[in-house]
Formats: sequence, structure tokens, C-alpha cells
Amino acid sequence: MSRVANRWIGAALRGAGAGGLVPSLQAARFTRRARRLYVKYHQHTMIPAPIFIENLRLVARWRGMPGAVVECGVWKGGMMAAMAEILGPDRDYALFDSFEGLPEATPADGAWAAKRLATAAQHPRGRIEATMEDATAAMARSGTPFTCIKGWFQDTLPGWVAPAPIAVLRLDADLYESTRDSLTALYPQVAPGGLILFDDYYGGWDGCPRAVHEYLVQLPVVERMRQSPGGVAYLIKGHPWG
Repeated sequence: MSRVANRWIGAALRGAGAGGLVPSLQAARFTRRARRLYVKYHQHTMIPAPIFIENLRLVARWRGMPGAVVECGVWKGGMMAAMAEILGPDRDYALFDSFEGLPEATPADGAWAAKRLATAAQHPRGRIEATMEDATAAMARSGTPFTCIKGWFQDTLPGWVAPAPIAVLRLDADLYESTRDSLTALYPQVAPGGLILFDDYYGGWDGCPRAVHEYLVQLPVVERMRQSPGGVAYLIKGHPWG
């Protein structure tokens, strides 16, 4: 990674990011904007307001990094739509989801995930399942160009090539195999210094952290997981210090 990239990422980690956020007045203004975006998209997300806002606070530090933005696990598109408003329209946005709910849990996902999916299965149109029309409606409100790719990750991700190196990748895949498939296909396409967010690293979805660490440990470089002050798990590709 170049010295310029290292300096830029260092600024992002300090919270000054490209175009960026600075303490006090500007930070307060950003928080108010993020809250407005949550209100705008709250019917299109299951993410609690504090975590929703924390995701926006993180991605805002990458506004100055060119590249595509990809989300795996979209639901109704509210998180990605808000991220798009923060990151701007002059980039490509790709949204991957089955739009048919979640696949079956495996033993790698743990008992909590299996129970969660069994409960959801009793309500076929319940909270886990959404349609592609839901997501496209949210993204249309953001005013940014986007592409929705419908299908199971094991079918849609292999062979897919991002239109530009990925600057921000957000994984909300819930389960072990879905997270594994997402990282296998997309991590190599993330630009050096790119941001990868993991929605399900904490909580009851045991398959997510298992898949993350199984993938990272086989890489030739050391990637370090980080936690934002607001509790969001992420890593910065190829940037072990800071």
C-alpha cells in the first residue's frame, strides 16, 4: 500500500476521513443528518437506530475513496440507501439478496440461528423476507444509480466482477455459508484500504464470525478485526496497524 493511501486511512481512523468529519460542530451536524436518514428509511431496515447511525458514521470516512459500494444481504434496502446518500451518486452500487428470505441454517450457524429461522418460517411474509421491489423503492428515494442482483449468493456471486474496485463492502449475510460465499467472491475485489463492515459479527449469528475467521486465517496477510465506538465490526483491507 502506498504512503498516500496509508496517510489517508490514518486520517479516516482518526475520524477526519476524506471530506471528512471533524469533532464538535461538524460531527453534531453529521449526527443530525444521520438521524434524519434513519427516519427516512426506518421502514426499510431492521437495524436499530444507534447501529444504523454508526454504520453511516463509519462509511462517511470513506467518502473520498473512489470505487464501488456492495451490500450482501439487503432486506428492504434502507441501510444501503442511506449509505448511498452519504457516499454520493458518482459511483456504482450493487445490492445482492435472494429476496426470498434466508437459506437453511447449517450446524456451523449454531442453535440460536436455527431456532430464529424456524420461527421466521412460520411467517412466510414475516420480518426476514422482503421483495426486490422493496429494495428498489428505497434506493430510488436515495437518488443514486444502483443494480439489484436477485438470487442465492452461491449462484450470483461467483464470476461477478465489480464495475470498479470495491471501496465499501457491507456484509449482512447472517449465516455461515452466505458469509463465506460473500467473502470468497468479493474480498479479492476490495481495493487496498477499502472498508468491510460485518453486520452479524456479534449477536446470535455464530456462523458469521466463524466464516470470517476461517476466511481471514488462510490469507497471506494479517487482517485485523476492529470495533467502532458504537459497536460495529469492520476491517480495513491491507491495513494492519492503527
